[in-house]
Amino acid sequence: EVQLQASGGGLVQPGGSLRLSCAASGFSVGDHAMTWFRQAPGKEREGVACINDNDNTTYYLDSVKGRFTISSDIGKNTVDLQMNNLRPEDTANYFCAADRAFHPADVWDIFSYDYWGQGTQVTVSS
Repeated sequence: EVQLQASGGGLVQPGGSLRLSCAASGFSVGDHAMTWFRQAPGKEREGVACINDNDNTTYYLDSVKGRFTISSDIGKNTVDLQMNNLRPEDTANYFCAADRAFHPADVWDIFSYDYWGQGTQVTVSS
């Protein structure tokens, strides 16, 4: 059975850090493009960071470049998102997703993704 389990969300002050983790089962994260999306209330789901171990590429939403880092651990079958210098506008429910047949042009297309985990809430507030 395919599962994605996201964890690590919480409440943090502006400028703080959080590390999200996505644990996969039923497939290998190394064989899929793995992406973190987020969705804030009243807004569309948007892609934040993607890693594709098949060709060692990463992709980031412009507003998180230099602050967020996505990484994978094939042995643990996990994908992490290190988030530094967090801002109030980063507040959202964060989801991890997996794409079996990745095309770079579709990196932020939610309909390209085959598997989704439940969200983990990140709140940035003083």
